[in-house]
Amino acid sequence: MDKIKMTIPLVEMDGDEMTRILWKMIKEELLLPFIDLKTEYYDLGLEHRNETDDQVTMDSAEATKKYGVAVKCATITPNAARMTEYNLKEMWKSPNGTIRAALDGTVFRAPIIVKGIEPCVKNWKKPITLARHAYGDVYKNVEIRVPGAGKAELVFTGEDGTEIRETIHTFQGSGVIQGVHNLDKSIASFARACFNYGLDTKQSVWFATKDTISKKYDHQFKDIFQEIFEAEYADKFKEAGIEYFYTLIDDAVARVMKAEGGFIWACKNYDGDVMSDMVSSAFGSLAMMTSVLVSPSGVYEYEAAHGTVQRHYYKHLKGEETSTNSVATIFAWTGALRKRGELDQIPELMAFADKLEQATLATIEGGRMTKDLALITSIEQPVVLNSQEFIAAIRETLEQSL
Repeated sequence: MDKIKMTIPLVEMDGDEMTRILWKMIKEELLLPFIDLKTEYYDLGLEHRNETDDQVTMDSAEATKKYGVAVKCATITPNAARMTEYNLKEMWKSPNGTIRAALDGTVFRAPIIVKGIEPCVKNWKKPITLARHAYGDVYKNVEIRVPGAGKAELVFTGEDGTEIRETIHTFQGSGVIQGVHNLDKSIASFARACFNYGLDTKQSVWFATKDTISKKYDHQFKDIFQEIFEAEYADKFKEAGIEYFYTLIDDAVARVMKAEGGFIWACKNYDGDVMSDMVSSAFGSLAMMTSVLVSPSGVYEYEAAHGTVQRHYYKHLKGEETSTNSVATIFAWTGALRKRGELDQIPELMAFADKLEQATLATIEGGRMTKDLALITSIEQPVVLNSQEFIAAIRETLEQSL
């Protein structure tokens, strides 16, 4: 068969460790044989980020704005141990945080449902979509290691020279300080994205923070959501038969565990990071969750919701066999290809993305899967495949459908 033609490239952001190995396998086995793949490539591996003083991350974000669609591999956010391991110039910020800030979008994450993998929360019948704010908070923080006794202050100096000053803490000894921020404009974009997505998918929207403790920072989120909902969305939600409600984050967690699913759970940046992992794991596996960053201007960046699978990568380096689940990374590619096909009016590309997803799920439902799924599946006597065998099995299923 002739390869499917692309007219406009999508932005390709390569990553780190085991997911980087899977990225190459997916391209070689599942994409390049079938698509005349056009991408603008950016290497977001930690070594290259370090070489370019992280400029490559900003360049990839700007390219995403230009082309409208990106697909990203999982990347390392370095800590002190990574500083030593990779001999870094400095502890570079989270690439995801940098890209999210540049695009000012909202991350929507939803579990990939497959027969034979039942949620471990028995009352979850429908997917729970996590809407994660994509700007600020700890991902754009400023931190100070306090060496000893002294007073820490939070100071804002207005353009007119007016100061607002609050004492954070009077230290008697060493400690740490962290400063975080957010923008009303970004919070408003987040709110509208959640409400629009709720209307598009006919799902109620839950939003949760901790405004009882954070009486200004978190309360600002709560107020902006409520104001926008009442002014722009209340009637539309009523007409659609869905609802919006706010609750505290700890109450939301309790409610979620007893709910059936089928709603959008909107969270601040860090809360969304943590809760999306909880939801995806409870639905089956961290490698079974889609993730897409949507900007207010209609730019899309698709990625896997999980990390770089460090433990498997170290095994791979030793020449040991791994059984790493590549489903979320495959779905990042299919999401980007489908959106590229939609924007460029290439129905063949959209159909291919659908067929690749169907082939992936059919392979699992047929009893062939990676070890993480084999441990939790209700399918009897599953065949456990290694990382490469699983991708090869998907290709076999895909070729039959094509």
